[in-house]
Amino acid sequence: MAREKRSKWLTDDEVEALFATVDETGHSNTATAEKEHRRRRRKGVGLEVDPLSGKDPSGSNVGAVIARTAVAFVVVLLIAIVGAQVGYGVMRRSSTANLTASVTPQSVASALQGGVEWGNGFTQFPEDFSVQEADEATGRVEVTVVDVTSANEMEAMSGGYIQATAFATNALLNPNINTVIYHIDVHDGGDGKIENAQLFGFLQPTTPVKNFMTFIFTKATSKSGGFNIFCTITGIDGPTMERLREKISSSPLDFLGADSPDADATAGGTSASVPTKAAGGSQPAA
Repeated sequence: MAREKRSKWLTDDEVEALFATVDETGHSNTATAEKEHRRRRRKGVGLEVDPLSGKDPSGSNVGAVIARTAVAFVVVLLIAIVGAQVGYGVMRRSSTANLTASVTPQSVASALQGGVEWGNGFTQFPEDFSVQEADEATGRVEVTVVDVTSANEMEAMSGGYIQATAFATNALLNPNINTVIYHIDVHDGGDGKIENAQLFGFLQPTTPVKNFMTFIFTKATSKSGGFNIFCTITGIDGPTMERLREKISSSPLDFLGADSPDADATAGGTSASVPTKAAGGSQPAA
């Protein structure tokens, strides 16, 4: 009887039967496969490839892992940013001096160093400052700051007015304070120019310091319990006034004392009084 001729290729059933006995090590013999498992455990090979896996034959879900990692990184980053902002706000508010409750040289210095609450945020002050007076017994607060960030007179005046108003309002809300004097000094660059810091503040100006202007805020309490705040700007010299006039093209100049009958130009300086009405009080007649 003739022998049945077999093909050199395995049939589908034979292939399925063969691979049914092969594990992830590639061996069909149980003893050999166990030896391979022990060798891998001994040498620290942790990834076992399953060639029969329909979902992931290579044993590595690279795409899914990358996607999960990216999403987790973004979520953690957002949580860290929000947490840092909340923590910074809480820390800043807890460390900010409350001038409405207590005015001392220490509390005033702390307010100038850390800023005061104004509007929806904080108003910062120049790093170089000094406190001349802060006494609830006399009702006066007097400070001097040195502006090294403004490039010209207009920037120094506009920024200084915002800072002075924020500082003075916080201090004048203290019932024992009725006068706040805020001096602004700048570095004289010559020819009417202001020398400011360069290279993001790494190069500080070295020219002599001069007084640029002074804001004087006074509080007048009415019989009804409200009060009015008056602001007087002094110390602006004639050349500075002319340069400010040239830079202002559309705003009236009355607040600078150009046409005000109360303007006092003595010894080369200019003084202008700006009344500011506070809530709860009525403007007294002149």
